[in-house]
Amino acid sequence: QVQLVEAGGGLVQPGGPLRLSCAASFPISSYAMNWVRQVPGKGFEWVPTILRGGLTSYADSVKGRFTISRDNAKNTLYLQMSSLKPEDTAVYYCTKDLIRGQGTQVTVSS
Repeated sequence: QVQLVEAGGGLVQPGGPLRLSCAASFPISSYAMNWVRQVPGKGFEWVPTILRGGLTSYADSVKGRFTISRDNAKNTLYLQMSSLKPEDTAVYYCTKDLIRGQGTQVTVSS
């Protein structure tokens, strides 16, 4: 059974850092993995992707501030976020294809 469990969300001040993690029940090295986010009442917004070979791509809104990475031995995906802005406030999900976890809330506020 494919499972994704996100963790690491919380309340952070503008400009601060936060690291999200996503534990997978399968070998993530074999798949492209993504982070997406959703603001209540709005659709999902793609954030970054890491491909099987390790190539990464980012949405313009987070480029230079967020870094996606993975630990293949732990089957864990990460999202290192820095210089956070209030508009980064959302529920963050890791995804494999159309499968996602329960999400973790990130709130950026002073």
